[in-house]
Amino acid sequence: MKQKKLIHNHVLTALLVLITLILIACASTTTPASKQLTLVQPDGSYPTVPLTKDVITLKVVQNGVQNLQDAATIADGLEHNLNKMLQFINQACTEGDKPDIILFNEFPLTGYSTGTREEKLEFTLTIPGPETDRLGVAARECDSYIVFGSYAQDKDWPGHILSINTVINRQGEIAEKFWKTRNVKRLGGGEIPTTTIENVRTRYRAMYGIEAEFPVLKTEFGNIAVSTVQLDAFVFAAFAMRGTEIMLRTSTLFSQEDVQAMARFNNFYSAMSNITFPPDGPYAKYGGNSLIVGPDAKILAIEASNDEKIISAKIPIKAFREGRTIPRYPLEVVAPVFDQYQQEVPLDHLDMPAEQLPKTRDEMKELLDQKSRYLNQ
Repeated sequence: MKQKKLIHNHVLTALLVLITLILIACASTTTPASKQLTLVQPDGSYPTVPLTKDVITLKVVQNGVQNLQDAATIADGLEHNLNKMLQFINQACTEGDKPDIILFNEFPLTGYSTGTREEKLEFTLTIPGPETDRLGVAARECDSYIVFGSYAQDKDWPGHILSINTVINRQGEIAEKFWKTRNVKRLGGGEIPTTTIENVRTRYRAMYGIEAEFPVLKTEFGNIAVSTVQLDAFVFAAFAMRGTEIMLRTSTLFSQEDVQAMARFNNFYSAMSNITFPPDGPYAKYGGNSLIVGPDAKILAIEASNDEKIISAKIPIKAFREGRTIPRYPLEVVAPVFDQYQQEVPLDHLDMPAEQLPKTRDEMKELLDQKSRYLNQ
């Protein structure tokens, strides 16, 4: 009898320990409503850091790139493209007004290469890496922020091709890495099999936090964000709600009207850096035309050609910030419709083992067709 009682007590103790451990685990992973992160200020304000200048200079570099796929070796191609970036940074910093921010295009180091997932992974960067180290030295010497896009790989995301916009600050440090996130898919009928936030969102949020989905970098020159998406009004509205003052964009084959419209609708300054293409090639008409626009959609600077150039504009950031609130969206008005809207493709559709990831555009389209809520009612 004594032995049974002893066993019973041990079992009871073990259960109490287990329950305690479960409660501790729940407490550590569940955030009370009172302590939830504030993503949007309810009074229309937004967090900032003090400005060090009343007016800043933004420069946009428009240049051509050697695709790593076409280089003698990947190392040769990277060295060629990096030296070209460094030359443009030096030009931007020594000619005309000294820049506070220098914006490059979507692929200034790698270019865009075709092929399967395994082949394209060879043409990605690791960030941070030797290239960002050297760009950091240039940022310090110029005393300027440097912003550029790239396909990248990360040991925490084996097999994934990431679309990353990197911001290097004046101290030469990586201040922020902006993952691409979007709602609009199937542009042009197909889909590039890159990994963006929405297609691995649950894991991304667990790793980096909900604030990292639409991060805004608060700098001494204003609140900046960087994106590669286009024709995606909700994404830019989310960045605006979070307090973006200067929206920097890197997107090949972009639309000028889209840049102007997003700046006006969301009341922020914006700039787009585009790549240039060989003048005798099939994509020449899509190259160049980089621009900087104001919150009224007025063009402040543009390079209306497919030539390599640097454009520049002044942004009166202090005057712009004074009395400014986030945009006044009629969210409660449209909520009944928005609440019933379903995205065609559900979240997390690329959160799978590396060996199962789609290898080509065609396989990515097949995956989207399989997951589609519109095609599979």
